Amino acid sequence: MSSENSSFDPYDSIRYINLTYSNADSHNSALNLILTLRPEWRETRETIEFVRFTDGITNTLLKAINKLPGLSKTEIDNEAILLRAYGKGTDVLIDRKKETSSHCLLARHGLAPSLLARFDNGLLYKFIQGSVCAPADLRRPEVWRGVAQRLGQWHATLPISSISTTCPTPTQINPANKRASLVAMADLTPGKPIPNVWTTMQRWILALPTSTTQQVERRDLLQRELEWLVKLLGDTPGVGGSNPFIFAHCDLLCGNVIIEPTPSSASVSRRSSASDSSEETETATPVSFIDYEYATPAPASFDIANHFAEWGGLDCDFTVLPTRHVRRAFLREYLQSYSLHMNRTYKEAELDELFDQVDRFRSVPGFYWGIWALIQAQISLIDFDYASYAEVRLGEYWAWKRERSGERQKAGEPMPVREARWAQDE
Repeated sequence: MSSENSSFDPYDSIRYINLTYSNADSHNSALNLILTLRPEWRETRETIEFVRFTDGITNTLLKAINKLPGLSKTEIDNEAILLRAYGKGTDVLIDRKKETSSHCLLARHGLAPSLLARFDNGLLYKFIQGSVCAPADLRRPEVWRGVAQRLGQWHATLPISSISTTCPTPTQINPANKRASLVAMADLTPGKPIPNVWTTMQRWILALPTSTTQQVERRDLLQRELEWLVKLLGDTPGVGGSNPFIFAHCDLLCGNVIIEPTPSSASVSRRSSASDSSEETETATPVSFIDYEYATPAPASFDIANHFAEWGGLDCDFTVLPTRHVRRAFLREYLQSYSLHMNRTYKEAELDELFDQVDRFRSVPGFYWGIWALIQAQISLIDFDYASYAEVRLGEYWAWKRERSGERQKAGEPMPVREARWAQDE
């Protein structure tokens, strides 16, 4: 993994525009931002248009284009700008300064579009040409191979030093300067890089509403479960004994995977390995990842398990999650890419180990997004049933825990659909 100058904070190098985007006055507020960034567009403001994307459920995402006469669609898109305005109250969930620093780091490594400016409640960055995936696209072999290859590159290339610090141990915290979140993180992952996926969940749990006895009991229950999960999975080793934490995207849903506009002949092709001889030739469609709000140090197994959970989309269709055979093929592709970018050769035993790790992490994404949705249900103005979504995602966790303990089998109950699909071979 490459090194970065940890003393350099890319956040400070990004241009700041002292304006705010307003949903109530979308066109004018967006136009003011774009013209401040691109003053040369002022003379042709009549040909500026905004395309609203609706794939996300937390932010406003607009594509600004200037449809100058005589330009092709490709030429127009080459100059297009994305405007992303944060959802109301989401600072409770997301460290916006860290998000911007992450975006800058990714851009320096050629893994993200150039970040052009930040404003009061959002970011402006270069538009990536391509098509946004739907859940069904993630299940296409050529796409999931592309995702596996890109994710392996991410995990091998990006250093976590520029987006994290070392967590103090509880004894290192000055009692006069104690903050609840810092104390909780020190207790949870002492000596490990912070923030990380575990401390993110800790921060979210501390932000849960506690105005009723039921809310307090639920928060305390989730706190106990988080502490139990960290004891169970917190020391999971990295690939081949490498750093247990990598730079994880943590939100690889379909809307954050872009299929690059590459001719079909340019798809990456290779002969399959002897251990996977069922297919003579495998192709991978080049993809890019966007939206880095939740990027943070995490075990690779979490990032991968989280992506697998997204194959079912926001509807949580558990019947289409990857089977054991497909997961293993994905992980082989991932490890080949990871090893290539780490200049090493992976061993089959590492594939077995990673497969088992991802299996153990399969419930954590449900726990993670379940807590997230409980907070969104309190703060979001977006027309989405976060409360029901929270119950579905947390239900994934509870079903896994009953399966792990044997409680479900002892009760003589049928295996839940998600667990049954996860155990399916083909």
